[in-house]
Amino acid sequence: MRRTNEKIYVKVNSDFDATGYMMPRAIIWNDGRVFKIDAVKDFRPASSYISGHSGDCYTVVIHGEEKYLFFEKTSDLFAARVGRWFVERPVPA
Repeated sequence: MRRTNEKIYVKVNSDFDATGYMMPRAIIWNDGRVFKIDAVKDFRPASSYISGHSGDCYTVVIHGEEKYLFFEKTSDLFAARVGRWFVERPVPA
């Protein structure tokens, strides 16, 4: 049986270093809860199975647990919109 996930778009506070590398610092849910990112363990170009869009996957640590945070790159047609962040969660059966 294939496990199904849903994409949840979230707000993310990020820092950028002098080279332009984007470092996520906190995830903010729609209900206002803030989850501080303790560490970024890995970064790689990737996309989720759901989106099919190009993007990046960050393996982050929040409260001692590894989670995946995705950055979905937007089309070049929208110059002011670089992309958006999302997480995946299992769809309840």
